[in-house]
Amino acid sequence: MTSYQDTLEYLYAQLPMFSKVGASAFKKNLDNTLALMELLQQPQHTFKTIHVAGTNGKGSSSHMLAAIFQQAGYKTGLYTSPHLLDFRERIRVNGQMITEDFVTGFIEEMRPHITAIEPSFFELTVAMAFRYFQQEAVDIAIIETGLGGRLDSTNVITPELSLITNISYDHKNLLGDTLTEIASEKAGIIKQGVPVVISETQSEVQAVFINKAKEMAAPLHFADQEWMESSSEIKGNQLHISLLDTQPQVMRSFQLDLSGQYQEKNVMGVLSAVKILQQQGWDISWDHVTQALSHVKKLTGLRGRWEIVATHPLTVLDVGHNEAGIREVMEQLRHVNYQQLHIVVGFVKDKEIEQVLPLFPPTAHYYYCKAQLPRAMDEVTLAELGNGLGLQGNAWPSVQAALQAARQHAQPDDMILVCGSFFVVAEVM
Repeated sequence: MTSYQDTLEYLYAQLPMFSKVGASAFKKNLDNTLALMELLQQPQHTFKTIHVAGTNGKGSSSHMLAAIFQQAGYKTGLYTSPHLLDFRERIRVNGQMITEDFVTGFIEEMRPHITAIEPSFFELTVAMAFRYFQQEAVDIAIIETGLGGRLDSTNVITPELSLITNISYDHKNLLGDTLTEIASEKAGIIKQGVPVVISETQSEVQAVFINKAKEMAAPLHFADQEWMESSSEIKGNQLHISLLDTQPQVMRSFQLDLSGQYQEKNVMGVLSAVKILQQQGWDISWDHVTQALSHVKKLTGLRGRWEIVATHPLTVLDVGHNEAGIREVMEQLRHVNYQQLHIVVGFVKDKEIEQVLPLFPPTAHYYYCKAQLPRAMDEVTLAELGNGLGLQGNAWPSVQAALQAARQHAQPDDMILVCGSFFVVAEVM
């Protein structure tokens, strides 16, 4: 019997993996996924699903929805990517990771077909998730897209509801150079007659969703037009938020265990989704929602979203890595009191660094580093770019060395922020 560790090594070594190599692992069609589904006898149609896409916030929104269904007593699958520490984080049922035995057994069973189909790492992982959710007989599974939407391997489901969080520049080399092109890719998850929620109205791309929804006869909801923020503040590690539900004019208050102020937009999308699900007959009360949102991390295992890991100096990890994500993180910094800011940062090569770096504050001390993967950007190159923009700091050969240096320089009243890439955050964890 192959061990779990051997199985993982085989997966990583054999299959093109986007997080390691980048664009070459991205398939421009759904052929491989459809072949895998055929082979497995269409597991994706044996349970109900919700499909979540968007540039930022799709992970947090997926976890919130999963938490709500769990709290309401439904057996809930959750498929997300990438993982931070353990491959099995990608596939969960009621917050529990897929078993090592299932991963090993599934890959053994698929080995002969892998040679014939030549799927990517992501395509095979999607197939594994759908087969696992089928075996576990989940009531519903929340499925987060990997990249884009239209050609994403997850786009072989017919969900109860589609949720698109927001549109920003990311993966331009694959999804297009303009927001309209990127939005068109994300809009590819809108299905015939299936309601769709857009978390955030963005004037540049609004028409893309309106037209696609019309074409698919899909009821369309812009969440930030259905909810109005009344108040929002961070107390301790919680976000306290009050929102007015404009249809029937009811005020609802929530305490989120996700403390990033940027979660407000995600919450609105999730709440609009809940209202539609209630109308569809899902037994979800507002009490379930309130309870779930205060325990998202505990219920689903979500990490790396404005995660506070130490207090003196305040040390925060955030997986924000593209223009919109970094913008949100910088906005969040304005709500924090600290003497001096130390930023440990690294990126992957195919990020739009030129758009992202100018968003960082020139008053912080920088510790430029490189995560241990081929796709990571060279720390010296990054430091040169940063210093050229007035972001003063040195290059460190590893994430750990950079963090160590930041800890040595930081005073108890300072703040250390670690961001720029999932992989940098994962190495700190």
